[in-house]
Amino acid sequence: MFKIPMKKSLLQTSTAVFLLISIWSSSAYAIDHIIETTNGKVQGSTQQSLVTWTGIPYGKAPQGELRWKKPEPVSQWSETFDATKPAQNCIQTSQSGAIGTEDCLNLNIYRPDDNQKNLPVLFYLHGGNNQTGTSAEFNPQLVATELNAVIVTVNYRLGALGFNPLQALNTGDKIEDSGNYALLDIKLSLDWVKENIAAFGGNPNNITVSGFSAGGRDVMAMLISPIFENSFNKAIVFSGGMTTANKNQAEQIFADRLAKLVVRDNKKPTLDLAKAWLLSGSPDVKAYLYQLPAADLATLFGDAGIRMSQFPHLYRDGVVLPKNGFETNAYHSVPIIMVTGQGEFSLFARGDKRFAGAIADGSLATNTRLLNQYDFANKYGSLFYSLFNVNQSAQKMYPHYKAPIYGVEFSLGSDEVVTGSQLAPLGSFHGIFLALWDKTKFSPFTQELVKLEGTKDVRQKFNGYLANFLLNGVPSNKGQIEWKPWSPENEQAGESLLVINANKTKSIIYMSNKPYQYDDVVALIEQDNTVTPEEKQQIITQVLNGRWFSEPLDKQFSHKETQ
Repeated sequence: MFKIPMKKSLLQTSTAVFLLISIWSSSAYAIDHIIETTNGKVQGSTQQSLVTWTGIPYGKAPQGELRWKKPEPVSQWSETFDATKPAQNCIQTSQSGAIGTEDCLNLNIYRPDDNQKNLPVLFYLHGGNNQTGTSAEFNPQLVATELNAVIVTVNYRLGALGFNPLQALNTGDKIEDSGNYALLDIKLSLDWVKENIAAFGGNPNNITVSGFSAGGRDVMAMLISPIFENSFNKAIVFSGGMTTANKNQAEQIFADRLAKLVVRDNKKPTLDLAKAWLLSGSPDVKAYLYQLPAADLATLFGDAGIRMSQFPHLYRDGVVLPKNGFETNAYHSVPIIMVTGQGEFSLFARGDKRFAGAIADGSLATNTRLLNQYDFANKYGSLFYSLFNVNQSAQKMYPHYKAPIYGVEFSLGSDEVVTGSQLAPLGSFHGIFLALWDKTKFSPFTQELVKLEGTKDVRQKFNGYLANFLLNGVPSNKGQIEWKPWSPENEQAGESLLVINANKTKSIIYMSNKPYQYDDVVALIEQDNTVTPEEKQQIITQVLNGRWFSEPLDKQFSHKETQ
């Protein structure tokens, strides 16, 4: 009578034990977060569906004698490193002054909470004009699982600590003397990842380098930098085109900015004498610069507003970056995706001093004259910027590039009926893809957008393309709209650019092209009568001038940008 219940109880117990073992074995990373690296052990933690390791050092603190030097690999540590705390961020300018620390060469690693191995690796560089930003630019909770990848985000030197062209800092090491210290940090971090990522379940032979805005421009620079040869397998560039700076001209600009500190510190009595001294290459200059507080250097340039003339960086030194920049024929030809939004300039127009006050107090909507000026700046800035992010780069690369180039443009966001009144004036703004990865980004502008079924469909399909690309270098898969690579033939046929939009319930995705060039935009500007000639000239020379994308406009209207 009692044997049958006993057997049933035993069966239930065995099943429960089996389930516990299964859960343990399929979530090995969730149980044991301690990973052995080449430098020592690191302790991670579980964050919902992810296992994370944050703030892992890859280089020694670039401070003191190491301030403007090639980054040195981090030393071994004997105790287990606590990688459960937030990373220390690089010192940078902010509205409240300098924040962060020079001891910041570290990275974060995120992976799905399971025991998969050989996952593709997404190596991500944050935005911020190479002046600001952190490795915590977005919450990877959603995207790491949807991409089924190991995600690595990196901190690297910023501002005048990440780039400095002054000859006084030269040591005789040609790579070090490039002045491109941030790129050297990125190279060291990438080397560390290639050497260690297998221990975290990543495939060191399947690394996709990616970045947003400044990070994207850094990735573009990596494509032409000899020091990055054979360092990565694919690339994704989010809103980042081709930018480099003339090192000699950059040195003049740095000397102008630093001269104020020299006079402040009574090293020289006038700005002219201070500048001449800074350009002299004297050992005394080097000693002076090394003793300056990091906060003075971090805040030296303020907010450069995507203007190379305000903070020149990515120097064409002839070693780390070629003298002829992107005119080179030598690219690291890996499959690449280049991403833009249709409304790329909207946030920058919004933040420009000409409009910022009226936007802050809500008067822009009722000031017809100023609103017309804002719409003018936003329209033409976005036409230029979106062209710069994809087509201009693709056209220049294509004759010399031996791998597929894929372009994509987001056009969702500008329909108020679909996305709400907060987002409509911004449209597909600079960085809109981040709202698909992290629902909290850019709130409240995107709070209605991220709730829509159409947006969820966009996220699923866009991340599906990216997951395919990370895995095998081709974004399209069966059941998806075929994403054709960029080529002159596909451009002519109207099929060179994947366009992503959505209504309230579903995504709208199709192949198209960019039906205009820079000269066409300049012609439209000249014909535009929505603002007065005086207002037009002011917007061109004060709002649109000197931006990454502005060279044709500046030439046409005689406002020169640093080359």
